[in-house]
Amino acid sequence: MSTCNGYSKCRWRARVAYIVAVFVVMALGLGSRAFADVLPVFVAEHFGDALWASMIYFGFRTCYAHKKISFALWCSLAFCFAIEGSQLYQASWINYLRETTLGALVLGKGFLMADLVRYTAGAAVAALLDLAWPWPKGS
Repeated sequence: MSTCNGYSKCRWRARVAYIVAVFVVMALGLGSRAFADVLPVFVAEHFGDALWASMIYFGFRTCYAHKKISFALWCSLAFCFAIEGSQLYQASWINYLRETTLGALVLGKGFLMADLVRYTAGAAVAALLDLAWPWPKGS
């Protein structure tokens, strides 16, 4: 594991690492959607949602680098499940948002129980990578 001079410097380094992870995972997720026609079917169907949950996990780690990994895992799962649950709400104003590119990426389009499994897998893999990676961690 990396060593730092001072607690705040370690937290700063961890946040930078997590921000980089957010953008790397975001690029992989967008790539999995953009190149779905040339990827294996399993990857094209499942990895986008799993990578979205991983991005959310690393986003929580960026904001709460001083907290335990399990905190980010549970927060990211709660967030992802809440977004998926919100897809059951079909008011015209939110459907209008979902029709935009950004709205579709953030809010999704329709509730799928399988997405909950994908989110769980993505967040869990991100947490495992976080545990294994030799960057400075909060707790």
